Amino acid sequence: MSIPISQRVARIPKSAIHEMTRLSKQVEDVAFLSWAKPTSGTPEHINQAAIAAIVSGRAGGYSAPAGLDSLREAAANKLNSFNGINAVADEIIMTVGAIEGLAAAVMAAVDPGDEVIIPVPGYSTHVRQVEMASARPVCVPTLESEGFRLDPERIAASITPKTRAILYSDPNNPTGSVYSLEELSALAELASRHNLLVITDEAYEYFTYDNAKHHSMAALPDMAERTISVFTLTKTYAMTGWRIGYIHASRDLAAQIKKAHIPLAICAPVVSQYAALEALTGDQECITDFHSHYLNARNLMCRRLDSLSDIFDYQTPQGSYLMFPRLKLAKHSNSFEVARKLLLEARVSTTPGIAFQGESHLRLSFCVPEEMIDKAFDRMETFFK
Repeated sequence: MSIPISQRVARIPKSAIHEMTRLSKQVEDVAFLSWAKPTSGTPEHINQAAIAAIVSGRAGGYSAPAGLDSLREAAANKLNSFNGINAVADEIIMTVGAIEGLAAAVMAAVDPGDEVIIPVPGYSTHVRQVEMASARPVCVPTLESEGFRLDPERIAASITPKTRAILYSDPNNPTGSVYSLEELSALAELASRHNLLVITDEAYEYFTYDNAKHHSMAALPDMAERTISVFTLTKTYAMTGWRIGYIHASRDLAAQIKKAHIPLAICAPVVSQYAALEALTGDQECITDFHSHYLNARNLMCRRLDSLSDIFDYQTPQGSYLMFPRLKLAKHSNSFEVARKLLLEARVSTTPGIAFQGESHLRLSFCVPEEMIDKAFDRMETFFK
C-alpha cells in the first residue's frame, strides 16, 4: 500500500535550483555563480544588535504575530521615505523573509481554481506558491529583446473571469530588469479595470543601475488599497540567513493576510526582528558599499560575457545582482544539461533557466567577489572553446 501524498505536492517537479546545489556538493573547488545570496557578511552593527537582544533576554520568546511595534514603525518610516508609500505601522506584518510573506499573501488572495498572472522569466517560487494554494499560475512572457520589458497587451489578453491577482518581482529575479513607471502604470490600469490584486516582490529594491529607478506599485495613484507589497532585509543588508522580511497592505487586507501568516509562522524570528530594527534605523552606509560592489561586478560580468559572444547573448541587467544570458547555439538549448556539464566538467555552478520559465538561458549571480567571476569565466572559456 503506497503512502498517501497530496497531489498538490506530488505534481510539483523537483527544483532545478536545489538539484544543482546537491550536485555541487560532489565537486571540489567550484566557482559559484548560482547562489542569489551575498557572499559578504552581515554588517557588524546589525550582528551586535542581535547579540545585545540575546544577552538581555529579549529574543527568547514570541513577539506579537505582526511583529515588534518599534520595528513595524521603522518599516513604515522607511516605506514613506524610500518607496513613496503612505504607510503606518498597523499596515505592516513582519514575516519569515519575503518567501513566507509572499506565501501568506497568495493564500489570502486566491481560492482553489483561481488564476494568478506571473510575468516570466520570473522567480520559480512564485509559481510554486500559487500551485500550493491550489490556484493556477498563468505565465506571461516578457519582451526579452527590449530588456525583458512587461507586455501589457499580452497580460491583458491573459485575464479571464478566474483571474484574481498579478504577481511579479521588481527588480526582477532572474533577469535583472527594472520595470518603468509607464509599464507599472499600464499594469495598474489593468488591475483596476478588472478588480485584481497586485502582489509585489521588491527584494532587490535598493540595487538599480544606469539611472534606472525602482517604483513601488503601492505608491501609484489609487493602488495602495489593492496592492500587497512584500519586502525583505535579507538582500539589502546581506541577511539571507536571518529570514526576516515584511508585508505592507491596507489595514483591512493586512488583517486577512495575518490570518494566513499565523499558521505559517506564528511570528518572524524575534532575534532577527531586533537585528532588522538596527538595520532599518542604524548606519546605512553598507547599502552604498554593496551597491558599488554589485555595479562593478556587473560590469565585469558583462565584459566577460562579451568575450563569449559566440556562446551568449544578454540583456544588461538594470537591477538586482543577477543576469540571465541566453545560450545562442541550438545544441545548448537544454539549460539544465548545460548547467550540469558546466558544473561537473568545468567546476562552474550556474542556475538553469528552465527553473524560471526561461529555457535556453542561465542565471548568473554577481553578488560574489570579482575574483570568483574571473575564475568562473576563465573556466567557461576553456569549456566552450
